[in-house]
Amino acid sequence: MGILDWISQSAKKLKDVESQIGEETKDVYEVYQRNVVLEREIAQRTEELRLANQTLLTLEQVWDMMNSSRPLSSVLETIVSSLYGEFGYIYSFIAQKEYDEQGPCYSLKTYLENDFALSMANLTDNSVFDFKLHPSQDGTIENSIKEKEICYYVSLKSFIEENIPKADEQKVEKFVENSEVKTIIIFPITVQNQFSGFLSVFSPRKELKDDELSFLNLFARQIELAITIANLFETVKKQAVTDHLTNLFNRRFFEDALHREATRSLRTKQPFCLIGLDLDHLKRINDTYGHSMGDKAIATIANVINKTSRSVDVPSRYGGEEFFIILPNINAQGGVAAAERLRVAIEQSEVEGLPEGITASLGVASFIEQTTNIDELFEMCDKAMYSSKQKGRNQVTLADTDNVTSWQDIAIDAFVDILTQHRIPFNKNLASELIEKLQIKQQDSSGTSTQEMLFSIVDSISKSYFPLYPDGSTKNKVALATLIAKRLNLSKSEVDKLKIAMLLYDIGNTMMPKDIMKKAAPLNNDEKQEIQKHPIVAAQEILKPIGSVSNIIPIIEQHHENWDGTGYPNNKKGDEIPITSQIILIVDSYFAMISYRPYRKAYTIDEAIEEIKTNVNKKYSPELVDAFIYAIDEFKKI
Repeated sequence: MGILDWISQSAKKLKDVESQIGEETKDVYEVYQRNVVLEREIAQRTEELRLANQTLLTLEQVWDMMNSSRPLSSVLETIVSSLYGEFGYIYSFIAQKEYDEQGPCYSLKTYLENDFALSMANLTDNSVFDFKLHPSQDGTIENSIKEKEICYYVSLKSFIEENIPKADEQKVEKFVENSEVKTIIIFPITVQNQFSGFLSVFSPRKELKDDELSFLNLFARQIELAITIANLFETVKKQAVTDHLTNLFNRRFFEDALHREATRSLRTKQPFCLIGLDLDHLKRINDTYGHSMGDKAIATIANVINKTSRSVDVPSRYGGEEFFIILPNINAQGGVAAAERLRVAIEQSEVEGLPEGITASLGVASFIEQTTNIDELFEMCDKAMYSSKQKGRNQVTLADTDNVTSWQDIAIDAFVDILTQHRIPFNKNLASELIEKLQIKQQDSSGTSTQEMLFSIVDSISKSYFPLYPDGSTKNKVALATLIAKRLNLSKSEVDKLKIAMLLYDIGNTMMPKDIMKKAAPLNNDEKQEIQKHPIVAAQEILKPIGSVSNIIPIIEQHHENWDGTGYPNNKKGDEIPITSQIILIVDSYFAMISYRPYRKAYTIDEAIEEIKTNVNKKYSPELVDAFIYAIDEFKKI
């Protein structure tokens, strides 16, 4: 082969190699290009997944906070903090529509104090907490909320000009110049006509992607859900502590508030007053004009109490026509003056449809000045209120510190005697514990509840002979009996005797044969005759040696006598039976009926009431049954 042929052939091979290398280079470059695109897509999808995951985590946190009944402000702060801190926005806030001296405005419900917020608030020389927007009525925000559609501002300056009309122009120029905000998004928020406002997000990006808008819209819906839950929570909370007829605080809230105020008063050495108020002649109003008119009279008094009370006072409906008002930092003299103003205001009020006016009898007692025990304070106030009624009604009486022995003190003495003298068969170790509690309570002036301790002791004794005795039953029995007694206009002394009798009336059961007391089947005649001895046993064997309760013994002896004379032990009938004994009978019957027994199921409340009605003029007088039905309605509200 000649040299020329070899050169020609080599050149051809070189071109083939170059062509092959070119093709392979092109393939490599295409692979490289595809890898770059894939890496870019992976990075984009990774960021989207990160944002989606972050959104879900934040929403989960918000949901957990809403389910934990955290304050609404905490939930809203969490939402806007997440948007600001974790999603890369410059600022975010939630605003609610209100009204000020300039007209409609939007006040901030969340307060993130970063540099942007401080600078924006400074545009009108306000703090972040006082900052408000005043948008034009046909502006972007108002239209967004009206149409319930997302809207945008592509200029921070236009947002300021439209919504902060009194902003300082020089400050605005500097603020806009130094800001990185490129877009402002407004998400309208409306909740059952109770909240009208928006979520605002300040973004450093000009363009917002669809998934980003979806995320933000989801946050806006979470805000609506949070506000809805908060509104429901507040409604339920209010219903739990307020009386439905008067919108005053209910008995449960009053009792808790009284304990809190006593604790505060002892700590600060500042007195407070308790005013007790009872509507005069409610029964006459009900009997003459109907119960609806009686409710109107009660609601009218509540309205007067609300108008005359300070914001720090605690006005409560205790039950029926009875009200109590706690007056913090008021001494006895101030309490009497406040009660007199209230009395006059009630006397001057009118009840629509009621020809006669209404009046009230009031009592006043002062904590620290007159006593440092809550139960004693309540008893003194209650006694002063009864004194006003006995002296002719429509007047104010200050509690008398003389002769302040309360029914609780008498009951404590009785139980100390019963347990220390072993007048009933009772576990010695448990008896020693109860005696210690009672003796400590006799010397206690901390304001803790004597009543609760007495109720607990009676429950413990009752369980010793009747294991099915429900916890809290004694407290409920005393409460219902007291409501009936007050409905029947019993005197204060009679009500006090009734309360003591309610604690002691069943104590004779401790002396009954245990096999009878714990029998799962109905009793036979012989067993019934044995059980029927318990009123006499309680009165003569257990209580007679205790001089302080001698006036209680007749009440307990006769608490199983029936109105028609078929009861026991002495077949007394009608008005021969003390009214307090009659009250014990109907209360005891009611609670026995609604309690489970091994040989029968518990009655419903309605079934028990119907059963009691069938025994009118047999076991119970018509007047007693009427008072019982009224008291049951009130008892349900306690």
